[in-house]
Amino acid sequence: MEEVLKVEKQKARKRGQGEGSIFQRTDGRWCAAMVVGYRNGRPRRKHFYGETRADVAGRLTKALQEQQQGIMPADDRIKLGTFLDRWLADSMKTAVRPKTYTSYKQLIRLYLKPDLGHVRLSKLTPHDVREFMTKRMEAGLSARTVLYCRAVLRRALRQAVCDGIIFRNVASLAEPPRSVRPEAKVMTPEQAGEFLKAIKEDRLQALYTVALSLGLRQGEALGLRWQDIDLDQRTLRISFALQRVDGEVQLVEPKTIRSRRTLTLPESAVRSLRSHRVRQKEERLKAGEDWQEGGFVFTTAIGTPLDPRNVLREYHAALKRTGLPRFRFHDLRHSCASLLLAQGVQPRTVMEVLGHSQISITMDTYAHVMPAMLRDAADAMDSALGAKK
Repeated sequence: MEEVLKVEKQKARKRGQGEGSIFQRTDGRWCAAMVVGYRNGRPRRKHFYGETRADVAGRLTKALQEQQQGIMPADDRIKLGTFLDRWLADSMKTAVRPKTYTSYKQLIRLYLKPDLGHVRLSKLTPHDVREFMTKRMEAGLSARTVLYCRAVLRRALRQAVCDGIIFRNVASLAEPPRSVRPEAKVMTPEQAGEFLKAIKEDRLQALYTVALSLGLRQGEALGLRWQDIDLDQRTLRISFALQRVDGEVQLVEPKTIRSRRTLTLPESAVRSLRSHRVRQKEERLKAGEDWQEGGFVFTTAIGTPLDPRNVLREYHAALKRTGLPRFRFHDLRHSCASLLLAQGVQPRTVMEVLGHSQISITMDTYAHVMPAMLRDAADAMDSALGAKK
C-alpha cells in the first residue's frame, strides 16, 4: 500500500497535481495535499483522503484557511503515548520539581499509556478520557489518583494545543470524578503535649518539635541548614526541601513560591534546636574523619542528610512507644494548623506559616476547626453589641 501511494504521489506531481491539487487514487478514493512545514529543507505535506472529490476539497479548503490564520493542521499520525514521552522529555524535565516529574512519569507509564497510549492524538475524544477515568475507578484506583492522571493529561494536551498539533484539549472537556477531600487527622492539644514530653530524649526530638510547632513539610524540615536558622533572632528560613528522587536524596526547590518563607521560632523550638546543636557537635567529635559536613541541621551520626524513609520509621516507632495512634508525619503539619486556628490565630496568618499558595487551601483543609471559631466570633459580636448576658 505504501509503495502504491508513493507511486501515485509521484504521478500526481508529474501531472502538475502537487500542492493543493486533488486527484483520484487507484482504489477509487480521492486525495489532496498541502505543505505544513519543512524538515531538512524539504517540504512536509499533510494529505487528506475521502470517498468523494467534494469531501476532500472541503477539508483541504478548511485546512488552508486555518493555516492562513496561523492554525496548523493536526498531525494524524502521532499517538498519545509517543507525544506524552516527548512532552515529558522536552517540556517537563526542567519545568517542574524532580519529584513532580517522577510522579508524572509514573502516572503516564502505569495508567495513561496502557489505556490511551495507542490512540492517535488527533482522534482522542472527551469520551475516551471519561471512559479511561471510569475504567480506572471501577478497577479500584482512588479518585485522587484518577484526578491526578486527568490533570497530567490536561497539562500535556494544553501544550499540544499551544503547539498547534491539536485544536482542543479534550481532557478539559471530560468531567472529573467526584472526589471528597479526607478530613485532616490531627493531634489534640493533649496528644501533642504527650508526644513532645515522651520524645524529650529522642535523637530526632528537635525535628519533631520544629515540624509540629511550625507546620513544616517533611522535606522542608529535612532540608534545613544551620545557615537558615538564627536562634538569637528566633528566625527560620525555608529555602530548600530534601527529597528522594530516582533513588537519591537531594535538595530541591520548595513546593511553591509561597513555600519559600521566613518564620518566627517558638521558644520551645529554640530550646530544642540549641540542645540538638550540642548533640550534633558531640556526634561530629565522635565520628572524627568519618564526619561528612554538609551544613544540615538534621543528619545521620556521620553528618549525611537523613533519608526520609528512615525518618518515617523512627517517627512511627516513637509514636508507638508513646502509645498514641498512628499519625503520618504530614499530620504534624495538619496538627500545627489545627492548634493555631483553635487558639484563635487568623487563617491568613496560618496560611503564611504553612506556605499555602491560596487562603482557600487553608480554609478547605481545616474546615473542621472553623465551627468553633465561628462560635467564638458570634460570642465576640454579642459582647461587642452588649447582647451577651
